[in-house]
Amino acid sequence: MSRHTSDFAGTPVETAEETALLRAALAEAQQRIRDLERNSEIDDLTPLPGARRFRLELERVVGLSQRHGTPGAVVSVELTGLAALREAHGHFAGDAALVHVARLLCGLIRTTDVLARTADCEFDLILDHLDHNSAIDAAERLERCIESNPLDLGHVRVPLTAAVAVTGILPGDSADDVTARARGNLERVKSGS
Repeated sequence: MSRHTSDFAGTPVETAEETALLRAALAEAQQRIRDLERNSEIDDLTPLPGARRFRLELERVVGLSQRHGTPGAVVSVELTGLAALREAHGHFAGDAALVHVARLLCGLIRTTDVLARTADCEFDLILDHLDHNSAIDAAERLERCIESNPLDLGHVRVPLTAAVAVTGILPGDSADDVTARARGNLERVKSGS
């Protein structure tokens, strides 16, 4: 052991001890970073992946689609009237609606699909290996399910509505292309055009 001593956190330590303490502190910091990265990929409210994880999965699926020529689509779902629900019944009711819809959607998708909460009142779903017409059928099923399962707040059952849009993954697409078209498609559905 070295005779050199230094001051670590106000306590004199030998060099070997200092190295061991630094390694332990580094390992702890690395574990915290891994935990934070994992948590940044999960939505705080719902048990779903968040926007960051969705983006990574979309890049993966678009890459596979380009490489193997397999079909795929993104279904975008936006709860409409969420602001009015929060205003009428409180912020908690709005959060309850998001959790309710997340559970409904999870019950309707395949285990290979990726569902994420990507914005305050938006969910996006990646349908890998599914052609456009089948994706449209799936989207219609999701919309019907949301609208036929009102939110039960105990004292009142609140009907929910959603705008739902389908965006196919096309040859030559990047994840940015799909995302931009999905946003545009959802806006067109919301505006009724």
